[in-house]
Amino acid sequence: MSRSSRLLLLLAAALVAAALAAPGGAAAKVVWLCKPGLKSNPCDPGLGTTYFTPKSKKLRAGKPKADRPPKVDCFYVYPTVSDQQTPLATKSKDPEIRSIALYQAARYSQHCRVFAPMYRQVTLSGLLGGDAGGGVDRNIPYNDVREAWRTYLRKYNKGRGVVLVSHSQGTFVLRRLVAEEIDKKPKVRRKLVSAILLGGNVTVKQGKDRGGDFKNVRACRAKRQTGCVIAFSTFNAPAPENSVFGRTGTKGLEVLCTNPAALGGGSAPITAISPSAPFAPGSTIATAITITGVKLPTAKTPWVEIPNAYTARCSHAGGADVLHIDPRNGAPVYRPSPDATWGLHLVDANIALGNLVSLVKAQIGAYESRR
Repeated sequence: MSRSSRLLLLLAAALVAAALAAPGGAAAKVVWLCKPGLKSNPCDPGLGTTYFTPKSKKLRAGKPKADRPPKVDCFYVYPTVSDQQTPLATKSKDPEIRSIALYQAARYSQHCRVFAPMYRQVTLSGLLGGDAGGGVDRNIPYNDVREAWRTYLRKYNKGRGVVLVSHSQGTFVLRRLVAEEIDKKPKVRRKLVSAILLGGNVTVKQGKDRGGDFKNVRACRAKRQTGCVIAFSTFNAPAPENSVFGRTGTKGLEVLCTNPAALGGGSAPITAISPSAPFAPGSTIATAITITGVKLPTAKTPWVEIPNAYTARCSHAGGADVLHIDPRNGAPVYRPSPDATWGLHLVDANIALGNLVSLVKAQIGAYESRR
């Protein structure tokens, strides 16, 4: 894969923002990738975990305690990942779709029931094809997710709290969904435990915790705060002036960064969690992951956890608002993919997954205690 091809690969995430701007495009029948009781559910692999040092020395194996039964739900929208050779994907549960759900959403099953709809996303092929899909109605991805959200509320929610989880194209979709279906509807907004919207340039007014994408839903600044947003894009070097993430061209706004390890500010260690299974072999994203240059240790358990391998802090250096990570205790250094302008986009969802899952647990406890 050439350097220019790799750049176009990750350009998928940024282009989708413009692809979701205008109304139109009917939603198709809802198909669930993940849902309680679903056979062959990629969001329910079990919780067995092998723990390693930052230098990949095995420490022990164990199984984290799960909430049984979980009291809230998680609603997940996956990023640009489809290898279908059409501008818009079908709702086929291809290997790369199942893999991304495992990587980004499955660990939250420790504390919530995970619902993840299939949607006709703009594919890698559609975005790499020069005209980004030609005359396709690219509002279709949003309409599919909105229909799934409304179906979830009508058939499955039954008054439960909800955690939203997304990355990249999924975050562009959920930014709009939160703005239109949650933020301005008090009854629905009261169901929101939190929204984890990663790698998608969520905006707020400069120096504020809301006022950009959302009028009422604020940034999360305390561990037991609920109804709030967690958002960041990961870098391990100063973001270049032309960085894809962490910047907005809208006057008076800035991109939100919330450090899941220190919501109130400052630097703190983070815990990376990833599946032990390799990402869908032969897929485009599997190839892109190798560009980061970091190979995880192997394990017999479904999960690999590496505590205290990096520290994280929100940085405003050079006018870019990003989550800056530094290796510690001999941890490997990730390479940006495809170049410095993209930072560590491919590791956004897993580099601090341990902190995010712990934070969700605390937020659920706070949410339930206030009901």
